[in-house]
Amino acid sequence: MSYDLRTSESVSEGHPDKVADLISDTILDAALRDNRQARVAVEALVTRGRVVLAGEVGGLSKPLDYAALARGAIREIGYLEGDFSADEVFVETLVHEQSPEIAAAVAGSDGEEGAGDQGIMFGYACKETPELMPAPIHFAHRIVERLASLRKAGEPRLKPDAKCQVTVEYVDGVPQRAHTVVVSHQHAPDFKGAPLEALVREVVRMVLPPGWFDANTRLLVNPSGSFVQGGPAVDTGLTGRKIIVDTYGGAAPHGGGAFSGKDPSKVDRSAAYAARWLAKNVVASGLADRCLIQLAYAIGVAKPVAVRVETFGSGPEADWTIARAIERCVDLTPRAIRERLGLDFPRYAPTAAYGHFGRRPVFWGTFSWEKIDLIDPLLQNLA
Repeated sequence: MSYDLRTSESVSEGHPDKVADLISDTILDAALRDNRQARVAVEALVTRGRVVLAGEVGGLSKPLDYAALARGAIREIGYLEGDFSADEVFVETLVHEQSPEIAAAVAGSDGEEGAGDQGIMFGYACKETPELMPAPIHFAHRIVERLASLRKAGEPRLKPDAKCQVTVEYVDGVPQRAHTVVVSHQHAPDFKGAPLEALVREVVRMVLPPGWFDANTRLLVNPSGSFVQGGPAVDTGLTGRKIIVDTYGGAAPHGGGAFSGKDPSKVDRSAAYAARWLAKNVVASGLADRCLIQLAYAIGVAKPVAVRVETFGSGPEADWTIARAIERCVDLTPRAIRERLGLDFPRYAPTAAYGHFGRRPVFWGTFSWEKIDLIDPLLQNLA
């Protein structure tokens, strides 16, 4: 019998890095509402009293009101007062046109859309949860998401900035229980200690599967003490700095490319979504209990230069036969991915917090990469 502990963390939408991610994806959505073929790569820096936007945008019919979009995102999170408030923050915009060389490479001389950059992207799925996600990251996301829902539903003593870390005990590779749960949550000055711990404890019990939160589970709530001051007013945030939180919590590799603020011609985003879609379908089809997909692209080249499958010996088929089946039944060019998953529509703001994977659609088409619709094509192309 083997025994080990695995840990992942999530952060709330009010964490400074996630504030930056939401601003970037709000700008992307606005650009795609203007033109579904808009090219966007915008990053945000947020700090006390200030937002700095920088990046490249192309293909718009009219200029965007970047300051209004940034303030709207901040308002949606709930920063309405203090040293980083939606109405008072100063927004500096340093956005320019996309490089014509990059634009030409993406457009392709033969009319076939090429990848927006070189790089490697990973997708992962496993049978640890019904959503086919690793248990530690899945439950860490759901805990901070539930706390945010309580805050927005009228719990004024909870403030926007928060983190959660979940350590899960595994026996023979199967998750059994929560070993330790750490929640650090910004709060009102008069809401700390036992009352805050009681609220968090109830949320953790609600989120975790029955029996996972037992007498031996360790719950640490604000272990550093008071957490009254939070958010960008005290901690600078940057777009794309939470890539492990955004993906699989460290349970799978990451190619290094961030998602937020990038239009779907950028394979950092679209191919990572496609890789998750493929991995999820491989597991759902019964071909593996765990599956890692790696895609590799070259800038300006449409088809991936490599497709790799790793099932860790958890299924009946050789990895290379699954990779061959994928290449036979799925077009993994950037344009085909965008069309198959409907990525040209403005739907990215909901992805900015609580993970890009393992989510259920919040409106039509969002998280389309979570669909299970490839089982028959994969099985038919194994021969």
